[in-house]
Amino acid sequence: MLTLLFDGVAYGMLLFVLAVGLSITLGLMNFINLAHGSFAMVGGYAMVLLSKQLEIPFLICLPLVFIAVALLGALLESTLYRHMYRKTHLDQVLFSIGLAFMSVAAMDFLMGSSQQNMDLPPWLQGREEWGQAPWVLGVGHYRLFIVAVCAVLTVVLQLILSKTRFGSQLRASVDNPVVASGLGIRVNRVFLITFAVGSGLAGLGGALGAEILSIEPLFPLKYMIYFLIVVAVGGTSSITGPLCAAVFLGVADVFGKYYIPQLGGFVVYVLMILILLGALKAFLFEAPNDDIWNTWLKECVGLEEPSQCQAMGVAGLGRLIVMPVAFCLPRHAGQ
Repeated sequence: MLTLLFDGVAYGMLLFVLAVGLSITLGLMNFINLAHGSFAMVGGYAMVLLSKQLEIPFLICLPLVFIAVALLGALLESTLYRHMYRKTHLDQVLFSIGLAFMSVAAMDFLMGSSQQNMDLPPWLQGREEWGQAPWVLGVGHYRLFIVAVCAVLTVVLQLILSKTRFGSQLRASVDNPVVASGLGIRVNRVFLITFAVGSGLAGLGGALGAEILSIEPLFPLKYMIYFLIVVAVGGTSSITGPLCAAVFLGVADVFGKYYIPQLGGFVVYVLMILILLGALKAFLFEAPNDDIWNTWLKECVGLEEPSQCQAMGVAGLGRLIVMPVAFCLPRHAGQ
């Protein structure tokens, strides 16, 4: 059961990296980009080509994929997306979904319709196990690597958006582009960099998930709903919200498919509906009323002035990790 929990967390962290770019463009740039999964698909295909065809080492492929997809995003932002920022959300949806279908057709023509597989380096193969049944914790080297990379990216993104000058310029550009331009902020350049980084993160997520997720031409459409769930449930006002939503989605998906395989992903969509209706949102994603979480964040994590969204993120993560453990206790006790 602990192995399932860890696999769910790893899967959720991967979904977070894949979806955080959409959260940034939707929450900070107010642009609905349903073609976000296309950048992840390009990153997955690029990872397979670089590692299998060109035999470039795995750790070198990751930054190369990020840079390549970020440059592609910058090109498309400056030529296509920039002209859609002032359009209505319906126009943005139609535009981006059209790009998604075009990318599916183009990749099917160039690479074929078959799934692409990636060979992991030896140091990422295998797994470690601790404990005794039924509380055995099996940790795959590759999934542990994904969790570590995603954790570092989460901290870096949070610091950039909240502590740097660029984060302040981005918020100012979104709130009032005219005033921001009058203050000397190059709004177009800020949006270009933001969109490129979001696209690069999607490509990096596709590269990291090339061995777990099926890289195929239908990837943007297949996982579009997952990205939207992460953004809709977690919100777009912070990084911790989508992180909690992604981990919750990953854990629920893994446990649901293991204990109720006949229903497949049905469990995830039921939980999504309950959360959006408010039945579970207060339990998982609302900040606690007392100062316990803020004190923990200040003393253990080192945040001098933890915000409500940060406290909400820690509380939600703690609760969603405890939930499956508590749910499975009677089953194992009976055995």
